[in-house]
Amino acid sequence: MKQPTEAMRTSTKAAFNEVAQMITCARQRAVRAVNTELVELYWQVGAYISRKLEAAEWGDGVVQQLADYLARRQPGVRGFTRANLFRMRQFYEVYRGNAKVAPLVRQLPWSHNLIVLGQSKQPEEREFYLRMAVQEQWSRRELERQIKSALFERSLTRPVKVSTALRQSHPEALRVFKDAYMVEFLDLAQGHDEADLHLGLVRQLKDFLIEMGRDFCFVSSRYPLQVGGRDFVLDLLLFHRGLNCLVAVELKVGRFEPESLGKLDFYLEALDRQVRKLHENPALGVLLCASKDDEVVEYALNRSLSPALIAEYQTQLPDKKLLQAKLHEFYALNPQVG
Repeated sequence: MKQPTEAMRTSTKAAFNEVAQMITCARQRAVRAVNTELVELYWQVGAYISRKLEAAEWGDGVVQQLADYLARRQPGVRGFTRANLFRMRQFYEVYRGNAKVAPLVRQLPWSHNLIVLGQSKQPEEREFYLRMAVQEQWSRRELERQIKSALFERSLTRPVKVSTALRQSHPEALRVFKDAYMVEFLDLAQGHDEADLHLGLVRQLKDFLIEMGRDFCFVSSRYPLQVGGRDFVLDLLLFHRGLNCLVAVELKVGRFEPESLGKLDFYLEALDRQVRKLHENPALGVLLCASKDDEVVEYALNRSLSPALIAEYQTQLPDKKLLQAKLHEFYALNPQVG
């Protein structure tokens, strides 16, 4: 019998992988379909209870009777306790008049919906987290983390600071990047240096990429560049699928200084000349520093010819109450936004 060649074994393995991928994709579609039906069921039950209560056909005590009846009639079906039935009613009443949000809730697990419903108070905040959870495919843990980090408040009161060149070349980047990134998961010491920060980000790369955003991909750490016979090293090199470009990340453990932007500009020029592929857009840069003065940042970026932005990294989750107070001030000054 003829022995299979290495090429044949490779081809067979590739074929097997294709079948395995088909099974995985089908299972994922099945899970999503079940979730959609389950959330739709909870919506319908919530609507039914809401109508009965609003018409004064039922009192609150009837909901308890319904829970008891379902427990006896369908003992194997869980989740229809009195508390959960009232959550279904709240779920329906909160979103029933919002045509933009109603489709989003059906794309997320019930647990995600309960988190947003319980921890977000304003309609704009709920819609924000629902959209982000769908877009970024956050896990339950990550959704809770982002809410604790007050991402909604930060996104409104602290818009990302970008150069004019970046605003013109990648206008959609304003929706991709943040003014500050939470890296509390690194557990950095108070007096950490750039090596500690760099090593922590590489070790916790998965968490860092989740914090950056779903379309970011890791290319390299300590990426070497050679210009004019001299060797240079870029801290981190990422790629963004949506923007179709390389993203250079330079780390600074101190406050932002204008001269740091010149170094980043230099790296972007080297990437565009030596690394960027023909089908890719020009590279953009992120200077990630421990602190920054917004006025200094504005001056530095105003004349910069490179697509770059300045952002902070924060080692502790912010005071959400303080940010909520700032958000109230923001709404008071910008009533058209609220």
